[in-house]
Amino acid sequence: MKKVFLVLIASLNFASTSPDVTPALPPATVLPAPSVTENNTYLSVYDQLNLSHLGLNKDVFAYALRGWEKMNTNKAVLSIVDLSQPSNKKRLYVVDLLQKKLLFNTYVSHGRNSGDLVANKFSNTHSSFQTSLGFYKTLNTYMGKHGLSLQLQGLEKGFNDNVYNRNIVLHGADYVCEDIIRKTGRLGRSQGCPAVPYADSKGIIQAVKGGTCLFIYSPDTDYQKRSTFLGGVS
Repeated sequence: MKKVFLVLIASLNFASTSPDVTPALPPATVLPAPSVTENNTYLSVYDQLNLSHLGLNKDVFAYALRGWEKMNTNKAVLSIVDLSQPSNKKRLYVVDLLQKKLLFNTYVSHGRNSGDLVANKFSNTHSSFQTSLGFYKTLNTYMGKHGLSLQLQGLEKGFNDNVYNRNIVLHGADYVCEDIIRKTGRLGRSQGCPAVPYADSKGIIQAVKGGTCLFIYSPDTDYQKRSTFLGGVS
């Protein structure tokens, strides 16, 4: 019994002085990017839907899943706007995680002051005409100047929590089409809204309305480090 006690004391002393022991991390600490093999029930959907072939990076899909889980929503539809891609690519992905179906893969605009072909500037302020990064919750539909539109709630303080007051919504637009790409090499740009082709807008809005998760992503260092939904990624 005495030997067991001495061994226990020695083990505790070693643990308290070992340089490999990492203390609990505060929320803002930068954590490693999620592994594409991390244990997630829905991560396999990426391969099943061949999203790599459609241009979506697997890490971006993993980030989106991380935020969707933190939302704690009972809606299994996940929408990803991948702004690491230029606007002449189909960079909107709407996925039904339970049914393992890709509902939509189409074009989506960024804000006119966020960049030309590629978005690289982002804002949460009024009249910036820039896109806001982060996780959103979809709200209710309404009829506006662009027809059927969808209100959005930004869930990340400092990054997109002003979007509702900025009237940033999901809507259809005639400047989001392949004809504009052929003429200019890129899509037309919005005042910060994620605008989609008119032909797809009604179907997309009906599929994602009422509390689903929308993730607008860019490899922006400040966002990745300070996002409370991602927990800080490198």
